[in-house]
Amino acid sequence: MTSNLAYVLSGKPFTPRNYQKTAIKFLLEHACAGLFLKPGLGKTSTTLAALTFLKKRGLIGKTLVIAPLRPCYTVWPKEIEKWADFSHLRIEILHGPGKDAALAREADIYVINPEGLDWLLGTTKSRSANNRLKVGVDMKRWKSLGFDVLVVDELSKFKHHTTGRFKALKEVLGTFGRRWGLTGSPASNGLMDLFGQCYVLDEGRSLGQYITRFRETYFIPDRYGYNWTLKPGAEELIYERIEPLVLQMGTDLLDMPDLIPNNIMVRMPDDALQLYLCLEKNFIAAMDARMVTAPTAAAASTKLRQVANGGVYLDAEVAATGLRVPHSKREWADIHDEKTDALLDLVAELQGDPLLVAYDFEHDLDRLRRAFPAKSGAVFACDYNMKQFSKLEDKWNRGEIPVLFGHPQSIGHGLNLQGCAANVCWHSMTWNRELYDQFVGRVWRQGNKHSKVIVHHILAEGTIDEVMLGAIAMKGSVEQALFDGLKKMAAERRGRG
Repeated sequence: MTSNLAYVLSGKPFTPRNYQKTAIKFLLEHACAGLFLKPGLGKTSTTLAALTFLKKRGLIGKTLVIAPLRPCYTVWPKEIEKWADFSHLRIEILHGPGKDAALAREADIYVINPEGLDWLLGTTKSRSANNRLKVGVDMKRWKSLGFDVLVVDELSKFKHHTTGRFKALKEVLGTFGRRWGLTGSPASNGLMDLFGQCYVLDEGRSLGQYITRFRETYFIPDRYGYNWTLKPGAEELIYERIEPLVLQMGTDLLDMPDLIPNNIMVRMPDDALQLYLCLEKNFIAAMDARMVTAPTAAAASTKLRQVANGGVYLDAEVAATGLRVPHSKREWADIHDEKTDALLDLVAELQGDPLLVAYDFEHDLDRLRRAFPAKSGAVFACDYNMKQFSKLEDKWNRGEIPVLFGHPQSIGHGLNLQGCAANVCWHSMTWNRELYDQFVGRVWRQGNKHSKVIVHHILAEGTIDEVMLGAIAMKGSVEQALFDGLKKMAAERRGRG
């Protein structure tokens, strides 16, 4: 084991399930492979078993694991601790002030978060004449480190081919003898997401080396040029191209609890509704005039989401509706407490049954802290640092936390919260299907003993909340769903008026 993490080995032998045996065999037979396994199916232990097999036969040396920060600290070290079969593996975490010393120590597995790649690869960044990001890598330093296996945990973090992290990793892909990628949500927002992920695995052999060619081959652009829809028959062609590269398995392999949605509708007060309608009218007009130039209309619709939740950041546009001008950039105004009150009612109804709650904006967090003070027993995950999350996870799974609040981007990966919970709540909806699935998957996963898991959605009636929930259900184009949904709602209001 690593010298800087004091774990006590359990001595428990690793006995893979039949589907894990299939996955282990797939990894061993494919130097480039993707495991598209839903949360809870044991991607980490499966990968460790394959690495152990190769390591014992002297076929591999050092493995680099790129994972979100929380799994770096909680998932990978704990899986090695958990199983006697992996106890010989030494692991180092390349994060924090001690990362240089950790990199210098001998280990079998080094784990790093994507944000740490610039340090590890010695990257340099510049802009081309057409303002495209150019990334360089210190290849001499990199080759001296001697990594020969790459494991990308949550491969979907590399779905965007224009990011610095993708371009930096692209420079060193060819130095690895094996490249494996793990994810439970490879295409939650559409098949366009597959290009970057498959490139990391096979350097373009399956879907091509250029995104422009990929788009032109399989997709048709919309009138705005932001969203692309599949050509007839393209979906089957894409699956055919990637089939040799990936192994996909779903939760149907397990005896999982039923997943039941429960929509809790709230009505905004008249003054909040009038503010919302004013912002909505301006937004629809801007879209009709093609003045919305954000990469997705979801980004431009943030104000509507905020007001539906109960607050809004103050800026010039909001001030024009009658609210005061802000004194600082991050000021916000509380608009209503309808969602917070509905959440209090839900917690009371659950009578102590643990509830995992997703929130989004800072002002959401501010109102929730007021409604759920320390004496309520509620816990806010943002109050814990990375090294404390293992204790938080254990406390939750023992049933000692009645309500746990977390931001989906922060606790959507790497926490196993299925020990005693059967309820998840979205106080603030998301457009991102991957985040949605990952957050719900903290509770709805292998090992949950309940017969059902209920996902509660607190929705402001007649607002963007309903559009977002519909888009999540359809897995469709976020921008088009937003545009069509808001216009439909506005037309219905006019009809009722």
